[in-house]
Formats: sequence, structure tokens, C-alpha cells
Amino acid sequence: MPNNDDRKTLCDEIQRLKREKDALILAHYYQRLDVQLIADIYGDSFELSKKARLSDKKLAIFCGVSFMAESVKILNPEKTVLLPEPSAGCRMADMVTAADVVALREKYPDAAVVCYVNSSAETKAVSDICCTSSNAVNVVGSLKNKQIIFIPDKNLGAYVAKFLPDKEFILHSGWCPIHHGITTDEVKAAKNEHPGALVTVHPECEPEVSALADYVGSTSQMIDFCEKSDAKEFIVGTEVGVVERLNYYNPDKKFHLLTPHTVCDDMKRTTLESVLAALRGEVDEVRLTPGQIERARLPLERMMQINT
Repeated sequence: MPNNDDRKTLCDEIQRLKREKDALILAHYYQRLDVQLIADIYGDSFELSKKARLSDKKLAIFCGVSFMAESVKILNPEKTVLLPEPSAGCRMADMVTAADVVALREKYPDAAVVCYVNSSAETKAVSDICCTSSNAVNVVGSLKNKQIIFIPDKNLGAYVAKFLPDKEFILHSGWCPIHHGITTDEVKAAKNEHPGALVTVHPECEPEVSALADYVGSTSQMIDFCEKSDAKEFIVGTEVGVVERLNYYNPDKKFHLLTPHTVCDDMKRTTLESVLAALRGEVDEVRLTPGQIERARLPLERMMQINT
């Protein structure tokens, strides 16, 4: 971690090169706070892809993990998209492959395949429609199919199923290592330690954990809930970067990380140094063929056509 003087030097040089190269820096909420603070746009993974579409800049530096950078490229094929840390992946996205989807289709031919955006371009390409954690209920509810193959996150799928009892869900076995690891005992311990604090968790948590929360929502929804609520103290069950951000921008409120193990090592790979290196060398470009982009774009576009 650079000291304050080194951090300022790095930030100044990043800003100078960003202006010189007319680049756009995007950062996910789970990034280190100093990386979030140098970004032009920050947000949820798919939110970043959509916002990138509104920019006329042709060079995008994506501070996040590989599947997210792919989504930016898929929706912005004319842009050069750089991933400063190309080894930053997602264990949940890796839990499902295109071959898995094809096998599920053969077993359940009448089912629609709903693919969480936390997945690879190859997996998206063999799915019917994508969803995010914030719009999944509306996306699935819009489909005529009774059977729904939901990939890859079984916990998000189970959360959606509660709202749509008329649907039959075939849940893939994937899960997020950060959210799935939160336990009911940890929620109860946090409530005991901070009595009166509201609990908010992500729907990637197990159903038993979500049932103990005052509010369940996507990362952006959790942030909105905490910032707009009249309450002054919160227990936050998601990646530590969100808590760091909430504390930074809301000094009049208290935010407690539900458990100390919600740290995504892949999200933390990106540093100010790696952002600067990406800007300087314009290396580690996200590369997809036109065919890959077209096939993966269709499920994303179908999602975006739904009023969510």
C-alpha cells in the first residue's frame, strides 16, 4: 500500500495520462477505495457496462474482474477495453461452462436459460437471457416458460424463486465464495454486538441468511438503502469495499462489516500501480471475436429491453 505522498503522485499521473489519452476509468464497488476514488464511473458490474455506452471515449480501463470487463467489451465493441489485472477472475463465474448449459438444455428442453451476468461470455452466448441481482425477479417474471434454468448462482436463484411460485426453477450449483460464506451465526453475533443496527445483505447469500436481514438487495440497492434510510447504524453483509465506500461518503452514519472474511482477493488485485501501468502501456486488452460478441450480446440486449 503506497503512503500518502506516493498515492498522490500515482493519482496525479493517472489523471494526467487519462486526459492525455482521453480514457475512461471504470471501477466496481468492490475495488480498493483508492482505486474507486480515481474512477470516472463506479458501480455494479452491469451498471458500468451500460454507463460506458454513454461515453464517447474509445479507451476504457476497467477496474474489476474478467467477466465484467468482457461485458463492457460486448456492449461497447468499438472501444478498447483494458483490464489492469488480467488474472482477476471470478470463482462463481468459473463454476458454470457453456457445455454445462448445453447439457441442461438437453435435459430440460422446455426451459428458458436465465444467466446471471456474473458469468463468462461463452456461457452468456448459449443462454436465452441475462439478469442482474437487481432485476432478476422482473426478468424471470417476464418469461412465458414455466421451467427456468437459473445459472450459475443457486442462492440468487432461490431468492428469485420466492417471488415467482408459479415457476419451476432448475438451479445450477454455483455460488459466490464471498456471500455464500456468511452464516446465520455471524448475522446473530453481529446483531448482538450492534443492537439496533439494520442488517442488509446481498441475495447471493444463503436463504437462511437473507431471512435474517432487514433489507436484501444488489450492491447498488444496498448502498441506496443505507444512504437514504433515516437509520444511523448498519450491518452490511457484502464485500468490504462497499463498507469502506459507505463510511467514506457518509461520515454521519456507522457501517459495520457483517464478518471480516468478506474480502474478494480477485477484486483487490487491482492497484493504483496497475491502473497506471495499463494507461501507460495500453496492454492487457480484452479481446473477443465479432462472433463471440454478437452471440453474448443477444441475451444482454434481451434483458435491457425488459422494463426493469
